[in-house]
Amino acid sequence: MSNAVMFTLAVAGFAWGFSLVAYRWIAIQNAWPMGLWQAERPVLPRLIGLGAVVLALASAVALGGGGLLLVVALGLAGAFLWILLLRVGAQSALLLAPAASALTLLGLLLSAGG
Repeated sequence: MSNAVMFTLAVAGFAWGFSLVAYRWIAIQNAWPMGLWQAERPVLPRLIGLGAVVLALASAVALGGGGLLLVVALGLAGAFLWILLLRVGAQSALLLAPAASALTLLGLLLSAGG
């Protein structure tokens, strides 16, 4: 995979992962509705989100240069926009974060092998 695709996946994975980590707290503070996992099993979305964030940071480090700072900055902005614009629709990150992480991991493995 190209560096541009890897960078985009890293930003997306960070954004969706961070939105999973932060959504419950933000929803409670603003009296927003929560999905079943966020309400009754909050550890699961947080673990999925943290895994996506860690993998995004690892791929940003592998890209080198200023990629790490850009992934964090754009990922944080993306996460807050995702949460604020979608509210309960931000729960779609439960599907999108693992997908972005899996593609990022595939890209890392392909670049390491080639």
